[in-house]
Amino acid sequence: MSPLEAFISFSITVIGPVLLLIVAGYGFYRQGLLDDSFVEKASRLIFNYALPALLFVNISISDISALTEVKTIGIGISGTLIVCAGFLVWVHFWVPNRLNKGVIVQGAFRSNMGIIGLAYCANAYGSEGLAYASIFLGALTIVYNVLCVTLLNVYAGSTVNATRILKGIITNPIILSIIAGLSVSYYAVTLPTFISNSLGYFAQLTLPLALLCTGAALRFRNLGSYWFLVLVTTVGKCIIYPMVLVGLSLAFDVTGLSLGVVFLMATSPTAAASYVMVRKIGGNHQLAAQIIAISTLASVPITIAGYYLMLQFTSIATA
Repeated sequence: MSPLEAFISFSITVIGPVLLLIVAGYGFYRQGLLDDSFVEKASRLIFNYALPALLFVNISISDISALTEVKTIGIGISGTLIVCAGFLVWVHFWVPNRLNKGVIVQGAFRSNMGIIGLAYCANAYGSEGLAYASIFLGALTIVYNVLCVTLLNVYAGSTVNATRILKGIITNPIILSIIAGLSVSYYAVTLPTFISNSLGYFAQLTLPLALLCTGAALRFRNLGSYWFLVLVTTVGKCIIYPMVLVGLSLAFDVTGLSLGVVFLMATSPTAAASYVMVRKIGGNHQLAAQIIAISTLASVPITIAGYYLMLQFTSIATA
């Protein structure tokens, strides 16, 4: 397949279905077919049951030795810390309102890997890419939670409770499902058919419902009030963050499917969970909602353009 054919295929088969479901979710919300109550309840269902089932199923039937590439995970963590540190410096000098600072910093690196990132990887590389991305997601989820809870508490003037952060990590359904999947894979456990089939049903529910909810949760009201902060944060999330992670990957000779997964996970927009955390801990939740909405729109053409550049200058695995 030529680079042009690979690019066209990527745009249609990888990005197309994700974009269609997000747009459909937004349209259903505008038509009244989906409402805030449904999105809230469905999101809890996805986070607590469907997404963990998806991660467990894909990891448990995969080769563990091919999934646990420490170098790639280290790149994800290092790149996240670099971008976080850079934006901490930027908000210190350019953002006077403390309640905006934590929102901007987390918005610049906290990717929607659990929904949009996984959907990209599943469309691009099938079950192998999905399983590989799941391990990457698990490691970054821990880092995201620690950084975001700490940042938002500090800027809100609250006490950082290390015990609560640790409890949140060890009880996180995503992390627990990844550990369980790795254990089943490592010990070659064969699950009863009725259990594997039931988990499979939950797994199949995850991405379509999650993408519909992502679209239904988008809010574009009052965008003008924080346009500059939203613009800078979107550039950070959709351009700077992927560039840092891809740059580190190339520096350490990460190629093929591994490079593709890093790129697709990094280019996913700001996670919707960041809004929930801002509302819970304290911060400018209106700014958080605008960052999520605009980064979701911007990430689509940026991901397509970025993939084209990757085809020209790197040995990325083609979709």
